[in-house]
Amino acid sequence: MTELVLVTGGSRCGKSDFAQQMAEALAGPRIFLATCPEVDDEMGERIRRHRELRQDRGWQTIEEPLDPAAVIARCPDGTTLLLDCLTLWVSNLMYKADLQERHLDEEEVRQRAEELAAAARAHAGTVIMVTNEVGMGVVPDNRQARLYRDLVGRCNQCIARAADRVYLVSCGIPLQLKGRE
Repeated sequence: MTELVLVTGGSRCGKSDFAQQMAEALAGPRIFLATCPEVDDEMGERIRRHRELRQDRGWQTIEEPLDPAAVIARCPDGTTLLLDCLTLWVSNLMYKADLQERHLDEEEVRQRAEELAAAARAHAGTVIMVTNEVGMGVVPDNRQARLYRDLVGRCNQCIARAADRVYLVSCGIPLQLKGRE
């Protein structure tokens, strides 16, 4: 059965744990689609801890910082996919655009998010995506941070619109915002 689930919340709220538990409750093979590049020692340690949490639990890990839609399109039917996370994916897209000396705007992010949602909707299995809710704090004090907040917000809206179910996790407690259990 095709299903797209979005799990959002603040940093360290328990959203990744909730998404992983949801995925592990489903039968069949599981792929963890990681978007986080290892940019320094601290991030490398975080990645190691996350891999350790999935160890011996039937997960295959695929790392793809820029084109998760292509990975989803290649996954076998019946595979449960957990993409963690959209927030880092948008950051990676911004970084790539900066390296190319071009501006990443909301329209491009909307298009990329819609392509990602379409790939998830076409996959014969469950796709769970994790993201951060970044728009509930203060207005950032600089242009780049405001752009990042806006791009993540646009991405989240596109994926949530396409999703069958959406959860907001706060203090480790999932609240269902969309869909039926």
